Amino acid sequence: MHDDRVRRISFRQSRRRTAMFVALICIVALARAQIGTRYRHGGATPKRGFDCSGLVQYVMARFELVLPRTARAQAAAGLAVDRDTALLRPGDLLTFASADKAAISHIGIYVGDGHFVHASSVAGHVIESPLNRAPAPKIKIWRGVARVPMLADAVPTIGFLATPER
Repeated sequence: MHDDRVRRISFRQSRRRTAMFVALICIVALARAQIGTRYRHGGATPKRGFDCSGLVQYVMARFELVLPRTARAQAAAGLAVDRDTALLRPGDLLTFASADKAAISHIGIYVGDGHFVHASSVAGHVIESPLNRAPAPKIKIWRGVARVPMLADAVPTIGFLATPER
């Protein structure tokens, strides 16, 4: 009987891990699906355009993960993770600030392989960028990582990948 209970718990944990893995893959796919959408300050939909926090809020809302509206508030809503590329997971929120300021003013979604998706005011649209970019005056500095706690029931379906607003 004890072995049967252990197997049941292991199966549940395995199913939950699989569901979270699928959700993370779908978050990455949905974030990448927005590449090319125009940048718009205050924008929060593919049809009207995105700013950085609007993109993050839009993608996470598709998985019933409610986040505040601003980059600074979104960073505070997640669980802090050490700023170490070896610890990054797809779906993590990467936070940025200007070189001369400590306050978070930009956010993006880590998609793996050292890249993140973000709405860039400089590029004028949603882009995928390498995390380790050469410093430039208009490029903000990577300051931290916020991990959004995944909900067990945030299992996506194919409908989540559709973007009917486009």
